[in-house]
This record gives sequence, structure tokens and C-alpha cells, in this order.
Amino acid sequence: MKKLFLFIALIGLVAACSQTTNHKQPTTNEIRGVWITNIDSDVMFSQEATAEAMKYLADRGFNVVFPVVWNEGYTLYPSEVMARTFGEAYRIDTVFANQGRDPLAELIIEAHRHGMEVMPWFEFGFSSSYNADGGHILASNPDWAAKDLNGNLLRKNNFEWMNPNHPDVQRLLLDLIDEVIRTYDVDGIQGDDRLPANPAEGGYDDLTRAMYLDQTGNPVPDDPREPAFLQWKADRLTDFGGRLYTLVKAHDEDLIVSMSPSVYPWSKDEYLQDYPEWIRRKQVDILHPQAYRYEIERYKTTADEVALYSGLTDSSNTTVFIAPGILIKSGTNYNGPEYVKEAMAYNRSLGMHGDVFFFYEGLRDENQQLGDTLKATFYAEPAGLPYRNGEPRRFPGIEVRETAQTVPVTGHYRRYEANESGWTYIETLILKAGSKRKPTGTTTLYLIDRSKP
Repeated sequence: MKKLFLFIALIGLVAACSQTTNHKQPTTNEIRGVWITNIDSDVMFSQEATAEAMKYLADRGFNVVFPVVWNEGYTLYPSEVMARTFGEAYRIDTVFANQGRDPLAELIIEAHRHGMEVMPWFEFGFSSSYNADGGHILASNPDWAAKDLNGNLLRKNNFEWMNPNHPDVQRLLLDLIDEVIRTYDVDGIQGDDRLPANPAEGGYDDLTRAMYLDQTGNPVPDDPREPAFLQWKADRLTDFGGRLYTLVKAHDEDLIVSMSPSVYPWSKDEYLQDYPEWIRRKQVDILHPQAYRYEIERYKTTADEVALYSGLTDSSNTTVFIAPGILIKSGTNYNGPEYVKEAMAYNRSLGMHGDVFFFYEGLRDENQQLGDTLKATFYAEPAGLPYRNGEPRRFPGIEVRETAQTVPVTGHYRRYEANESGWTYIETLILKAGSKRKPTGTTTLYLIDRSKP
């Protein structure tokens, strides 16, 4: 008879459980995050790779992951919003459609199993495509296009852009975020240098022209960076960010809104990301400005700017947690252990709340030396999350063999049955400590995503 496994996440008194674990209690609180991509990485392309990667990260002290879920006009999970808006062929990225998999669901299961939080990353934001003339989104909705001064499709660095002021474009992004937080047991969501964002060169579509005239009494200027015009465009994106924040918090106050913009003031001047204003309006919980530099002295200068413009140097500002994005890998470029250790030490000298690494594969380059170095140095001891006041939201699982039929902890369980295509969700159960479970004789996985008292 095959064995029945229960993976149980605890909430409440661990001492009440007869099972024991080898997990140490956190000795400090800091954000230890990493981005998971579907480009230049195999993590999301098989269930086995996902499971191995989440274990690798947990073993090296990480406590939060940011997996991409929105890239080049496709979701990396089955999306009813996309199917309804663009057709069944766009329900999920083609690779995963062909595999018959939901990589986001699998990653959440594996990350939570190891006690790590998961915040899906809407990487492409208001960008419709990369070097694809707008892609399928603008092909089916040409009126959604952002326009430059000459009335052409807005492009910057080979990215093509949607108009962030168009109500249907805004609805698409908000609906996708709403879909994720309602469908999956996530811990927050993340925007980046494309959400909320738009190139400063835009603002010349008919809708935005009319909005600007109506709200200011003036026609749009010929200079896209004219100060009043640029500030107005940035404020519209900040307004959208406020709607996004309200949407998430209305669903669950404990969900985190994380943003990873470019570094200010460049972020505002080039992509209309006025993140000091986001902080003033209290519409972001954790901020990860992309301090991506290859020279360590340039990184330190950039970190100083992050500390200044995020209000970290103002002791009265306690509304946002700051953990800069550290570049460890981009194409063939690699920032190794010595660079990373010096950057992390400098972050801590400034009072930063942790670090987030771009991206996962850099931890394993060069014979995995960076991941192993973190485990031996800064991440040698476990850490809680400062935005949770160190109180864990996720707990590492406890395995209970089918011969141990008594449920050790009251909790909210999800039952999965294993089959050739992966795990199939069967039911959600609320079980009380001491209750009995009759072995089914089938290969079944129980996982608590969030315990209930």
C-alpha cells in the first residue's frame, strides 16, 4: 500500500503538536527575497524543477519568492480573464498550455511547504509586448495603444506599451490581480518598473489629450517632459496604484503590496514612477527599487539614493519597508559573492530591511557559490519577515505517515491526489486536532496553506 502524507502548516502553539521539526526559530527579521523568471531559467518548466528550487531556497535561508505571472501578454497561470478578453488560446502561456500545468499553483504549494511566502510578480505591467509591434493585445484592441508625440505606438527599449489611462487597460490589469488573489492562496502581489509605469515620451493618444485638456484647461505640450505635463502623467499612474492597493487590501488586509520600481528620480523622469508620492499616500507596503549596478561603488551611491528618497533616513517614516533589488545575473553578466556581500553589508549599515535578488539562476552560477555563500554568511540563521513583525504566516510542513492517523494540529487542509499530470485538487478540509483519518490506500498529499483556529 502506498503511503499517505500529510504536510501540515502550523498556526498557534507548536508545543501542542506531538510532532517535532528541525527548523530553528528566527533570530532576526529581514526580507530575503528572489525573483523567479520564465526567461533564462528552468524553474517553472517542470513540477520537479519547481520543487527542487523551492527546497534549495529554503535551505539557504530565503523567506519570500516573487514568481513572474504576467509576461509578454500572457499569464503563467490559467486565466479566465485572459480567455474571456482575448480568447481561449490566450488562457495561459502556450508552453504551459501544452504541458497541461499550472506553474503558479505548483510553486505556491512548494514554497509554502517550506514556510516561504509567495508574491506573484506582474512583470510586464502596462507593456503589451517586447519587439512584437504590440503583440496580440494591441492587435485585437488597437485603441488601447499608448502614443508618442508623432502619433506612433509608444516604444522604449524594444518594449511596446498600452495606454495606462484607458479604462479597459486599467481594468485588465486590475482584473488579473483580482483573479490571482481570489484564486490562489498568495501572500501579496508585486508590481515593478512597468507597473504602474509608462514611458515619459507618451501621453499623445486622443484619450489622454482629452483628459489633460479637461483637467487642466490646457492642450498637451509638444515637450513630453514639460514639468507640469510630466507630473500630471505621473500622478495618473499614482492614482492607479492607489486603486490597486485598495483592491488588494479589500480582499485581505494581510496581503502585501510590493513594488519594485526603477531608482528615483530616474524612475519618475523616464517611467513616471513617483515612488516618494506612493509612500506619502501609503499605497505600498514594501519597496524594492532596482539598484542594478555592476560596480560596487556605484551600487553604494544608488543605495544612498534609495535610502534618501524612500524616507529611510527619516526616523518618523514607518509606513514602508525597503529592500533594494540587487542584480546578480543578467545575460552573461554576473555579480559574485564578494560584490554581493559588500552590497548586503552596506544595505544593513543604512538600515535597509533586507534584499531581493535578480534573479534565481545567479545563485547557482559558478558552481552555486553565491547561494552557498549566503547560507554560510548573512543567511546562516533563519529570519522572520519585518512586515509581519516576525510572526510567521507560513510554517514548514510536518510529514505524518498514514500509520499516524490522528491529526496533530487543528487546521485548514487542502487535499491533493497525485497522478501522471501532477497534483489534482480534491477538497478543502478543516480538521481538528485529535481527529482520525482513515487511510485511503492511494497516493494523496495533504497541505495546509493557511491554518484556521
